[in-house]
Amino acid sequence: MKITKNNNHLTYCSNIHPGESWLEVSANLEKYVLNLKSRLSPTAHFGIGLRLADAAAKELLQNNNLAQFQAWLSQEDLYVFTLNGFPYGGFHRQVVKDQVYAPDWSTQKRINYTLNLAQILATLLPEGLDGGISTLPLSYKPWWEKDQATFETVLKKSCLNIASVVVEMIRICEETGKILHIDLEPEPDGLIENTSEVIDFYQNWLLPIGGNYLSEKLNIEQSLAETKLLDHVRVCYDTCHFSVEYEEPQSVFARFQSAGIKIGKIQISAAIKVKIPADIEKRSLIVERLRPFAESTYLHQVIERRSDGTLHHYPDLITALPHLEQSLAEEWRTHFHVPIFIHDYQILQSTQDDIATVLHLLNTNNACSHLEIETYTWDVLPAEMKIDLLTSIQREYEWVLKIIRNS
Repeated sequence: MKITKNNNHLTYCSNIHPGESWLEVSANLEKYVLNLKSRLSPTAHFGIGLRLADAAAKELLQNNNLAQFQAWLSQEDLYVFTLNGFPYGGFHRQVVKDQVYAPDWSTQKRINYTLNLAQILATLLPEGLDGGISTLPLSYKPWWEKDQATFETVLKKSCLNIASVVVEMIRICEETGKILHIDLEPEPDGLIENTSEVIDFYQNWLLPIGGNYLSEKLNIEQSLAETKLLDHVRVCYDTCHFSVEYEEPQSVFARFQSAGIKIGKIQISAAIKVKIPADIEKRSLIVERLRPFAESTYLHQVIERRSDGTLHHYPDLITALPHLEQSLAEEWRTHFHVPIFIHDYQILQSTQDDIATVLHLLNTNNACSHLEIETYTWDVLPAEMKIDLLTSIQREYEWVLKIIRNS
């Protein structure tokens, strides 16, 4: 939906619904989006954050499917302004873990998938709006970090492949006037996972390497090529991910803006956090409270902060738990998207406060106008936290709208 305050657009990401085919996606939209619109925005446009797996994207581009979908959107007073192009394939009811990063940005499959999404978004995007495609943070760091040469090769290939998609986005802009952007989504253990790594990637890899590619491909000056890259390659700021990295929103916004890096989309999500006491018995209680969140579908990376301020990473909650009782940590934060309308989970808390900080910041800092609620873990939450899905999504919208209206 469009929020009149600061002209923001708010949606939720349809990646929370199982289904990799277009038939399944469209059925979910009819079941959930129409109900939500009637509850939350009965007389005004209602935005959709559309997640399409590769299979669904290909099917949508076949026959007359895209035109039919466009007509349905118009009929129901709906609009699409952002796509989730991070998970390429299956994302529910199967083991995902690190395969969510495959194929990565060093591959032709990732290029082809994103080009299909760009074609779809260019068709669906209303006039006067820019549109973003959120995507993975290039690759998964543990796959490459032990081999520096391969690590750098993956970075270089990623730059060239992203630039090749930007060429198509520039063509779309010239022909239609619509500005599309790839929104790189940093997260723990991604190849770019925090503010410093994002800035380093832009300054030392994307702009020089991708800029040279665009300069030669389009026969333009390097400086203009770099400007176009900054327009079409932005950041997806996921509030959960940056909170797990212990980064303050004000600092992240300021550093990105100073580096000329734009935020294309803000994904609204909350992580689990817990203060770690010295008492061993209390630590044991925390382990037992965290254990139900150590599930087998997704990666739930853990970053602990120690008393000296240093950070220590664990690749997944299930591998981290045995270390908690003897850990030097004073706090743990876990990449598990928990419902944003809950702050306390018995002895655990969420990073909900960082969401509120980001939403308040947008009152004075016009960093981004695309907001997407992204709690995708409803299927794997502990049983006592599960309620009706439609009601859950509605409560998340209402919590966000209340924060915005009270800002």
